[in-house]
Amino acid sequence: MGLSYSVLAQPGPLPENPGHYTTEQADRGEALYAGTCVVCHGENLNDGEFGAPLKGSSFSIRWAGINMEAFFDATREMPPGQANSLSRQQYTDLMAYILQENDVTASEDSLPTDSSMLATLFVPGNSQNSAQAVRRSGGPAGGFAPGVVIPEWESAPNPLESISNVTESLLATPPAESWLNWRGTYDAMGYSPLDQINKDNVSDLRVAWSLALPPGPNEATPLIHEGVMFVHSFGDNVMALNAVTGDELWHYRHELAEDARPSVKRNIAIYGDKVYAGTSDGKVIALDMRTGALAWETDIGGAITGGPMVAKGVVMQGTLMTRQPNITPGGGFIQALDAETGEKIWRFNSIPEPDELGGNSWNGVPYDERNGGSFWTTGSYDPENNLAYFAPSPTYDTAQTVNPVNQPGITNDALFTNSTLALRPETGELVWYFQHMNNDQFDADWIFERIITDMDIDGRNRRISMTAGKQGFYDINDAETGEYLLSYDMGLQNFILGVDPETDRKIIDMSLYPDGERKMICPHAGGGRSWLPGAYNPVTQMMYVPAVEVCMDLMPTGDGLGSGALSAGYNWMLRPRPESDGLYGHVQAINVSENMSQAWTERQRAPQTTGVLATAGGLVFAGALDRKLTAYDDQTGEPLWDTVLSDVPNTNPITFAVDGKQYIAIVVGYGGAQTASYGRLVPEITLPAAPSSSVWVFELP
Repeated sequence: MGLSYSVLAQPGPLPENPGHYTTEQADRGEALYAGTCVVCHGENLNDGEFGAPLKGSSFSIRWAGINMEAFFDATREMPPGQANSLSRQQYTDLMAYILQENDVTASEDSLPTDSSMLATLFVPGNSQNSAQAVRRSGGPAGGFAPGVVIPEWESAPNPLESISNVTESLLATPPAESWLNWRGTYDAMGYSPLDQINKDNVSDLRVAWSLALPPGPNEATPLIHEGVMFVHSFGDNVMALNAVTGDELWHYRHELAEDARPSVKRNIAIYGDKVYAGTSDGKVIALDMRTGALAWETDIGGAITGGPMVAKGVVMQGTLMTRQPNITPGGGFIQALDAETGEKIWRFNSIPEPDELGGNSWNGVPYDERNGGSFWTTGSYDPENNLAYFAPSPTYDTAQTVNPVNQPGITNDALFTNSTLALRPETGELVWYFQHMNNDQFDADWIFERIITDMDIDGRNRRISMTAGKQGFYDINDAETGEYLLSYDMGLQNFILGVDPETDRKIIDMSLYPDGERKMICPHAGGGRSWLPGAYNPVTQMMYVPAVEVCMDLMPTGDGLGSGALSAGYNWMLRPRPESDGLYGHVQAINVSENMSQAWTERQRAPQTTGVLATAGGLVFAGALDRKLTAYDDQTGEPLWDTVLSDVPNTNPITFAVDGKQYIAIVVGYGGAQTASYGRLVPEITLPAAPSSSVWVFELP
């Protein structure tokens, strides 16, 4: 266990409130040290070949007078390559043992595990530390010798010193050089008007810089504002980086509750002078954009994997809902918070109560047994109509609705699952909804991005919302009223036969409906097109969608209703499409201006694992399981450039500009559901041997 001490610790005077610990803590820490740390630091804490001294004058020179929170942050970076592998209690027990071995007397008061309490305590001893000596000490070099002062060196310019606040109008009409929302803009187009990088020169792209992030699966899209990149990484880390050099400007790591485990997040948000993120223990946090300091933290009481969206000064964060026994009445929900204070404003539950609109659509199942309706991607927003668009998942307990009870006034539609919900950001008022698929028995998840744009339909210009579920079946709705307009099938699915012209409901092939027999369903529940978003070029009116050509067999469990991944008595099993040629990756271009007609499809061996970026340079960027990031010609689909990354990309490529120069960026980090689901289809593709994550940025010479 070799301490690196790469922390932003501040030196202190003689500690007025020294750290304290109990003998019991030190005894536990001694046992942990023997099993975890002795290899690097040695049996005597100061005689290890690979670790910095943890005892004696060298330790005191480095740490005396430094607050215990900084000491804790350094300790939990260990063992090397296994940061945060111990509990908070175990790390503080180790610290207690180190204090004991440095002749700090035990007391009746335990060394606390809470960061705010640790910040009030200091490592005992006389301090002559400088910030330089503390931040970059450790390792075999042994740290600075007493009295050494390194030469001063001019610091690089810090773009945070001149960064401006992000206003509502800036989010509504962002500058071309920025990337201020998950999909660049409120309307989720995933499009940039930058064109410096184009078809003629994209082959010249080279690495500008790359930076390792805290390791683990990473699905979060970076944000760019005035030369600063804000990025999220596994383990509930949020960082600000110089977007031109990759230099770290600040780094915030959320302290998880003891019983929480890190989970992936798909986006963060920025508004005013704050950066917002959901956490793995059900909180929403707001960080000072310039310093990374915690501005506020609100516990909303739900699991989070999608990120927040901010509009009208309101932070809207969706939550997940799992199956029994972890059911919370009301299903997944959207919690709205005041962007400045974190105060709760409103909450919208995806599963209505029995006396509410849609409350009679759950097949007679009691309210406290209904589940699902998770919001595991963020929303879109249309300033023109002042509507926020969110979408809850299907139920995870399909046995509840598979067989209709046939009682008057009762349906098995299961509202508001698989619906577009149009909400007022200020109040949470439901202005309209449209259920894209009722009684979903295939885990089709019609919950992904809603692209908001204008489209000519029957000679009339309409403001529309476009979205599809995992099956790649697009619905077009009027963005103001929810009126159903038309649909487009990408050709990935086999269970939707069409749309009923009288009811606007999907017509399901009932021969594939669960009846106790094995069924072959396309696509797989992991998604033909999943949460990985498409992109829309408003100039050419072309939409580009990443997809995977793969199916599943619904296999009866033999244990009847209440069992299986889908509780209607089925598990899903992966399989290629019938007569597959072994090409699984798929980027499809759709001509929206011609009533949603296919323009081209580019297929490849490796399954797609990223969303799509479209640019005014005539390019489409997307990544895949083979670690490649590829640039395609937006008119033909021809691959024009690719590069192999350090890990599998599992998020969305973005583009931005600083001082007139355009860059392409993407975050990598294998392990999310989309990357982990389809590896067995391509056994020749080598998957990462260990968790990692990095951000890669590309430029022209």
